[in-house]
Amino acid sequence: MILLITLLVVSYEEASVSTRDAVIVDAVRTPVGRRNGSLASVHAAELSAHILRSLTERNALDPALVDDVVWGCVQQVGQQSQNIGRNAVLAAGWPESVPATTIDRQCGSSQQSVHFVAAGLVSGQYDIAVAGGVENMSSVPMGSSLGDGSLGSPSSPAVQERYGVSFNQGVGAEMMAEKWALSREALDEYSARSHERLAAAIDGGRFESQIAPVTLADGTVFSVDEGLRRGTSVETLSKLKPVFKEDGVIHAGNASQISDGAAGLLMMTSEKAAELGLTPIARIHTAVLAGDDPIMMLSAPIPVTHKALKKSGLTIDQIGAFEVNEAFAPVPMAWLAETGADIERLNPNGGAIAIGHPLGGSGARIMTTLVHHMRDNGIQYGYQTMCEGGGMANGTIIELLS
Repeated sequence: MILLITLLVVSYEEASVSTRDAVIVDAVRTPVGRRNGSLASVHAAELSAHILRSLTERNALDPALVDDVVWGCVQQVGQQSQNIGRNAVLAAGWPESVPATTIDRQCGSSQQSVHFVAAGLVSGQYDIAVAGGVENMSSVPMGSSLGDGSLGSPSSPAVQERYGVSFNQGVGAEMMAEKWALSREALDEYSARSHERLAAAIDGGRFESQIAPVTLADGTVFSVDEGLRRGTSVETLSKLKPVFKEDGVIHAGNASQISDGAAGLLMMTSEKAAELGLTPIARIHTAVLAGDDPIMMLSAPIPVTHKALKKSGLTIDQIGAFEVNEAFAPVPMAWLAETGADIERLNPNGGAIAIGHPLGGSGARIMTTLVHHMRDNGIQYGYQTMCEGGGMANGTIIELLS
């Protein structure tokens, strides 16, 4: 009797241990367009559909096999309203049987898409899914979802009473610069470096395998990120006026660019990839979240990184590449100061100051760039984090497989 009970307990425990995982089979993005640039007139659903089609075509995958599309988008109004994820599926010509949803975790929306898809794969809700996002900021500017104010403010009376100030990311960036004693010159040096690294990446053809060129209405093929400003230097940046504070340090040149673009990742379990004859690039190793001061708003990448390292059991030195979104230069610089990470491993191909920051698409754009960089350079572990409106951050560690 005792033996039987023991066998039953062991069998139950073995059955309870999931062997499911979440792997990235492919990652692709549009080139990032600057505000009112090449992608300005391309409908956000069409940009998204271009990514969906690219993922299935590059991998000879029947889209009918996709269990869900989880799409990030921040300004969900106008052309980006009414579940743009679903509209993207329909615009892509995919079977109507493929569902989709749209999520908003502010700038980290499409990084959160990756987290949600990974959770769905590990839990058994999905076998194959696509995570990604989009933002056409030229057509749907920041703040569009607020309307004319006739429907009220996002900050309820209780929130206003608790904090007593309005939330502003630019002011938060000024607060970070002051707290970490970051001079304007240091911020501008970092920003010039972002452009230098992007120029080297473009000139070296590092993005060619990850970019799905977009054919525009006039037949032009748009294939290269257009936010790059070659020759950017501390001297040229010193001529720009502060935006958020008269004697401040934050200006257009050390902040992320307003941009248009989309990106997506094809994800599944290792078992499903093997069944389909596909070779995964990487797997989701650790996925965590954190919240921090909503007034400073941009500092949460610091605690989320500590949380990710603790949960993963890895040290900062074991991670070979870091992507910390350059919403404003103080964000990655304060992060460096608090984590002790190697600056040479940080945003090795440039960041949002040079490439641009298409809000809901940025998380997936950054992860696409990170995954390809890891594969191209044989880096075992990579890490991504982003500051988000409301004082939050996602943190994701990915592990190279191929």
